[in-house]
Amino acid sequence: MKGFRIAAIAALSLSVSACAGRIVPPGASGVYPSRGGEASASRSEPRPRPRAEGTAVQPNGPSVSRVPPGPVRIQPSTPLPAATVVAVPGAVNAAQAGLIAGPAVASLPMTEPQAEAARAAFLLSCPGLMRRTDGSGLTQGADWQPACQAAASVPRGGARDFFARYFEAVQVGDGRSLATGYYEPEISGSRDRRSGYEVPIYARPRDLIDVDLGAFNSDLKGKKVRGKVQGSNLVPYDDRTAIEQGSLEGRAPVIAWGADPVEVFFLQIQGSGRLRLPDGGVMRIGYDSQNGRDYTGIGALMKSRGLLGPGQTSMQGIVQWLHDHPEEGRAIMRENKSFVFFRELNGAPQGAMGYPVTGQVSAAADPKFAPLGAPVFLSMDRQDVTGLWVVQDTGGAIKGSNRFDTFWGAGETARSVAGGMSARGTAFLLLPVGTLARAGVASQNGTLGAPPQF
Repeated sequence: MKGFRIAAIAALSLSVSACAGRIVPPGASGVYPSRGGEASASRSEPRPRPRAEGTAVQPNGPSVSRVPPGPVRIQPSTPLPAATVVAVPGAVNAAQAGLIAGPAVASLPMTEPQAEAARAAFLLSCPGLMRRTDGSGLTQGADWQPACQAAASVPRGGARDFFARYFEAVQVGDGRSLATGYYEPEISGSRDRRSGYEVPIYARPRDLIDVDLGAFNSDLKGKKVRGKVQGSNLVPYDDRTAIEQGSLEGRAPVIAWGADPVEVFFLQIQGSGRLRLPDGGVMRIGYDSQNGRDYTGIGALMKSRGLLGPGQTSMQGIVQWLHDHPEEGRAIMRENKSFVFFRELNGAPQGAMGYPVTGQVSAAADPKFAPLGAPVFLSMDRQDVTGLWVVQDTGGAIKGSNRFDTFWGAGETARSVAGGMSARGTAFLLLPVGTLARAGVASQNGTLGAPPQF
């Protein structure tokens, strides 16, 4: 996020991933015991009223639950088949990748609570959805106006019908999807440096510069770099090793101090979180910027080097290994040169659109292949992730068509699910009715804009 699913956040190819996916394939047993995680917030605040694990509350909206109480268990599911297509090599956005009509929206297996939660998130995203330029090349702002107007007055129990009436399912390219997970961690932290809290959590450095290359060359439109000025040159910004060795002293404010370097590392991967303060209060922090260096997923490195045994390739297993091997672990973490900077938040974590993200409802995607704010139906090989989501975030490792990172909220269940989420299946974007006809896309029976028969 841009506040949560961060541009620097990426997947640990086989295990940890970030707004980018915070990815970890399931363990051999298929069971993830609930364990505590990490934290973020913006000011001291009382603990929220407890609610059942596995239930997410939509800001100003309903709750939705994809995970039953108790230990997190993987429930297999059979994905809907994708239509067979020839991949378009080098496609830079969804329009170039090609569109195929998907199943009728009314036939998609979504529950009414799930649809209602997605409706609320979609409505929240509508101002940005209608205002933003759609980098996917699929829609224009005005296309969303009818659905956005209707979303504000859907009667109770009418959310599924709302999506069926105003949207059509679209397969982008081959439709084959990978879904990972991320969450809002909670870790031990302090506003000031004290014994036991020695790991700095930095705000954006004063000398960090963002450069839009498209402003200098139209061929580079959409490409950006970050760096710092050295003499008369723009050079790469300090990498993780330099920063951890103190290179930012006097150049970047420290907004808080963490107790555990491994937890702070994974806080950066998640892009946002809660700091549990010594007095019991909470400080919520979110992504502000990143040093411009490429993200390297340490899970893939550790696996390729034979450091992780059976059952250790989840995020929890990686964290345990890093704690058990502190010196080697620090060296491995420094191979990820990307470093994230935070700001204090006064509310819920926000996604790349600038709106709050909601556990079990919001997802991150590549905006070149999915309009930010658009609903998406994921039909995956896991039941918990199968269903309707709303694309409200982005991430450094979330690139290309049909790649999604699902947000699971905060708490032990969220940590367990996100830490073990790696699902494959088929993705269908839900776009305004008429999108396919305007693109000249026909179904398998030759009718423009009509769904193919699966």
